[in-house]
Amino acid sequence: MLFGVSVHELVWLAVAVVIGGVITGLLAGLFGIGGGAVIVPVLYEVFRVLGVPEDVHMQLCIGTSIAIIVPTAIRSYLTHRAKGLIVPGVIRLWAVPAVIGVACGSAIAAFAPEAVFKIAFVVIALFIGAKFMFAGDRWNIGTELPGPLPMTGYGFGIGLAGSLMGISGGSLSNIVLTLYGKTIHQAVATSAGLGVPITIAGTIGYILAGLPYQAELPPLSLGFVSLIGVAVMAPVASLVAPYGARLAHRLSRRTLEIAFALFILAVSLRFLISLF
Repeated sequence: MLFGVSVHELVWLAVAVVIGGVITGLLAGLFGIGGGAVIVPVLYEVFRVLGVPEDVHMQLCIGTSIAIIVPTAIRSYLTHRAKGLIVPGVIRLWAVPAVIGVACGSAIAAFAPEAVFKIAFVVIALFIGAKFMFAGDRWNIGTELPGPLPMTGYGFGIGLAGSLMGISGGSLSNIVLTLYGKTIHQAVATSAGLGVPITIAGTIGYILAGLPYQAELPPLSLGFVSLIGVAVMAPVASLVAPYGARLAHRLSRRTLEIAFALFILAVSLRFLISLF
């Protein structure tokens, strides 16, 4: 089936990838996330049509998604940093444990079945969406961030979950920071910065995890990373990311929270349906 795809199908798949890149860039800037929640569903359909075997299908989507996010995360972070809203010290505290979490997630990718990644995506996304949609300021743990030990735990969890979902972890770091009284704008800016080490480590991890499966993967794949997918989608997403970041600073806090919640809930529903 890989070589039997019609020209018509390839054209529509290319259009979907480019549109996904535009949306990814906007989301990266707007919400401080890598946009993996858009990239993964788009790539899922692309690789399905191309006949990628099911036992490596979801892993290839996630690994490629993380690699695509790398330049987008960097551009988003630089734009947000210029606005001066990054919470001091958080990225430094979270970077190392987050990378360790990513390494664990990449190791799981080497042997876990596809359903594990779908379930992780749905459960985490539903929790995040519900928090921003319905809880608002009511789900607050405190007004100040905790000490180094709890922060280390948060960093590890964000890296692990981000690696399993194919995202930069921005969705999760957003929710942690807002639980401790940080504004959504501060959370978005800080999450953009944390996405840089997470995506770089995740890309390396998924490449290594996929090397034993190289014979089952499509041409021009490096481990669980499709170089074609990266080459097509990453430049588009990176180009658009600064525009999303500027838009984020023009929206009200509640508007930004509701928009983020609707987006993440819609995507989780897509993967929930695919489990049945």
